[in-house]
Amino acid sequence: MVEALLTVFVTGITGLALWYSYFILWIRPQRLRDKLRSQGIHGPPPSFLHGNIPEMRSILHEHKLKQAQAEGSVSPIFMFSTGSIQILHVTHPDLVKEIGLCKSMDLGKPSYLQKDRGALLGKGILTSNGALWSHQRKVIAPELFMDKVKGMVGLMVEAAILLSNSWGTLLEHSGDATEIVVDEELRRFSADVVSRACFGSSFADGKEIFSRLRKLQMVMSKSSMLIGIPGLRYLPLKRNREEWKLNREIRALISNIVKERMEHSSESPAKDLLQSIIEGGSAVMNSDLGSAETFIVDNCKNLYFAGHETVSVTATWCLMLLASHPQWQDSVRDEVLEVFQGRKIDFDMIRKLKVLTMVIQETLRLFPPSASVVRETLQSVKLGDIQLPKGITTSTTISMLHHDHDNWGADADEFNPNRFSRGIASACRLPHTYLPFGIGMRTCLGQTFAMVELKVLLSSLLSRFTFSLSPSYRHSPAFRLTIEPEFGVPLIMKQLR
Repeated sequence: MVEALLTVFVTGITGLALWYSYFILWIRPQRLRDKLRSQGIHGPPPSFLHGNIPEMRSILHEHKLKQAQAEGSVSPIFMFSTGSIQILHVTHPDLVKEIGLCKSMDLGKPSYLQKDRGALLGKGILTSNGALWSHQRKVIAPELFMDKVKGMVGLMVEAAILLSNSWGTLLEHSGDATEIVVDEELRRFSADVVSRACFGSSFADGKEIFSRLRKLQMVMSKSSMLIGIPGLRYLPLKRNREEWKLNREIRALISNIVKERMEHSSESPAKDLLQSIIEGGSAVMNSDLGSAETFIVDNCKNLYFAGHETVSVTATWCLMLLASHPQWQDSVRDEVLEVFQGRKIDFDMIRKLKVLTMVIQETLRLFPPSASVVRETLQSVKLGDIQLPKGITTSTTISMLHHDHDNWGADADEFNPNRFSRGIASACRLPHTYLPFGIGMRTCLGQTFAMVELKVLLSSLLSRFTFSLSPSYRHSPAFRLTIEPEFGVPLIMKQLR
């Protein structure tokens, strides 16, 4: 009798689990797809469990997306699926503008970022929504305003001098010219700047954190298409075990830095971003916004990752483009030498670097750090004439907007900084489709910090060295949560005479 009841119980539980899985993977997504189809929005039919992941892999493998872009055959609005996640691909300029103008908290960051990217991003400012995000913004944004960034220029210059001196020493030992792969060098520089400016330490203190974040980024990029398959992140797969291990180690390292700060700064706390985050964490202790420890650790992870990874990859692409276009490299160098005149770099000098600003803006157009802008409808939201039901993720592919010939002209695929000579507003027909730092309320808080850092770094290097592209360079942009050169950027470096 007991065995029979147990069999019935197990059978019932199994049946409920199967039904729940079927509902999550098919019935609920099908209802969302039907609501979009009723408004004339279509897409490839998804398969059970995987959605359209196989087709996406095929597109990437065969480079069909790039070919389709050039031929203008990709629809500006269509839907597809990754597992149970229903995605509305949006590159129609009018809808992109609607997303940017939307002030409703009902259009926020997708929940899968906290779930499938939780080890890297957690519930920090890059992934949170609602009251938690509002609190995080109030804590972090003031520390990245222009007046605060001005005070960080000296720290940026110190880090740039260390880098240029190390490259100068390398040339002294190797002769007139040497080949250098700049990726990791620039990554260390940007990590040093973030550590000094925002956390009151040097790269040496945060080295283990940056190293593990980089490893975690590489692990996650290998499974970037598998988001949305329920339960996959809980399975003890090799990549999941590696993610869990790195997450534990990163949390422990950040917690140690926070603990040390709290022990040694009780009387006169440092006025930096780390201190603001610690104080912001204390404010959530008696609320329903989560624990203070999670608040502090997750936001530190966000800033350690985003603060150095996006700047370093942009600087890498910028040097590659300048090495490939020596006339622009000469123009930037002439401007830098004229403005600096051998004096120590300060903020007023940085503001005068118009040609360098144009070059950076064009680099961000051709190689935006992020592949796409993603949002999720946390409640039903209307964008233009489209009523989006709760649970739809919108995805705007930035590179498609940045390479649109109708918007940017016949030379949209070419490096031409002159298009920014009169500013972003005049660079193209629809300036709201230029999205290197995101869009709307969730535009990157650190864009001013990033632009100043890039100008300090590039002006310091170009005032001392010349660069040309190595014959061993292989052009292959790769998506590893940021868009970076798959095989690195080897350059031939010479001392400026």
